[in-house]
Amino acid sequence: MLLANSEEYNDPILYDKENEAFQSDISFLLEMAKKQGGVIIDVACGTGRATIPLAKEGFQLIGVDIHSEMINEAKRKAAKLDLQIEWLKQDCTILNLPCKSNFIYTVGNSFQHFLTNEAQDRLLTSVNKHLEIDGVFVFNIRFPSPEELLQPSTEEYWKTYVDPETHNTVVVSTISSYDSLRQIQHYTTIRKYKNNQGVLVDEKITNISLRYVFPQEMERMLFSNGFEIEHIYKDWAGNPITNDSYEMIYVCKKKK
Repeated sequence: MLLANSEEYNDPILYDKENEAFQSDISFLLEMAKKQGGVIIDVACGTGRATIPLAKEGFQLIGVDIHSEMINEAKRKAAKLDLQIEWLKQDCTILNLPCKSNFIYTVGNSFQHFLTNEAQDRLLTSVNKHLEIDGVFVFNIRFPSPEELLQPSTEEYWKTYVDPETHNTVVVSTISSYDSLRQIQHYTTIRKYKNNQGVLVDEKITNISLRYVFPQEMERMLFSNGFEIEHIYKDWAGNPITNDSYEMIYVCKKKK
């Protein structure tokens, strides 16, 4: 994952404010963890949104991320809960971990941050190298539906929330453009901070690029990098993928 594409992750406190409430993948990961056993590796773990809940249930976790700010915040949160998690700052495309695992996952659509065929292959090869035979790799990625890709290139409202510290209202909007040749969506996120009188007091603009992968393309990529696909779901409830899906959740096994 290139640090040049990391503006959204330079502020871990803001990241948690906007993402920590998302928990729909945790139950799925916990069930997978119960089946696999042993040390679990969270690739591109961020601030530990999915790492910490599994550790709280007694599983042994290694969290890996390339962003120092995110790892440092994850360490702080885990220490506050007295959780023994091994946090490592590494490039996920060239992992060098002290063990192999029966269960590796990367969630939060992290796969989309690997923007080239070469980067995707390096990630999958790196994960495969750290899996035991028949070990399971779980990841999710946004479904490349026309609605998702062909968004207008004008500023579009996304969501509003209240900052729990400043009590400012944060109005979030995005501008997107899709590069069809490279299958990359470029996003500009605009956050407007308003006080309780509705007066604009601050504005923050960040940029990020995300690679989209089509299902048949993903199938070939996984197979060529040593994986067999066991399941493809459209959500963390385990429902089968359909043409109108918004997400693809892959459960893969390392080939013998």
